[in-house]
Amino acid sequence: MIYVIKVTTNKEDKAMDLIIEKVQKKTLNVQSVFRPHGLRGYIFLEAVDRESAEEAAFNLPYVKGIIGKTITYEEVKNMIEPSVAEMKIEKNDIVEILAEPFKKEKAKVLRVDKQKEEAVVTLLEAAIPIPVTVKLDNIKVIRREEDKEEQDENQDNEEDNEANIM
Repeated sequence: MIYVIKVTTNKEDKAMDLIIEKVQKKTLNVQSVFRPHGLRGYIFLEAVDRESAEEAAFNLPYVKGIIGKTITYEEVKNMIEPSVAEMKIEKNDIVEILAEPFKKEKAKVLRVDKQKEEAVVTLLEAAIPIPVTVKLDNIKVIRREEDKEEQDENQDNEEDNEANIM
């Protein structure tokens, strides 16, 4: 069963460490302790029975108590399993940086790391091309390299058509 433990906000990691230490010291029937990214003030504890969960969290700093209702794995599955978002950013794309310190700068993508959700870019307006690592959340695609190639082909075709007309 998975139990929800209320802890002091921003002290989730400390509370988890204290609970893990207590579980290991007393050899309680606790399978796992986890804290989903982005959920503040709560940690989850998977234990065989409620007594083990209560003993693991009892009288520890930063722990406020156990919430009465137990939850199932299906309810927390989307919080703990990494979701692979569809990456729309590719190598050689021209992007705009949305976050400081390079806000509103245009850059060219050198490489994309999908697992870390980062891209290595070089700034277009910079005098010296320096690679900068940026989170994918902080950039948006302005122009694709293939779009540019298609535009060049279309422009060449238009020029050929004009030459044939004249």
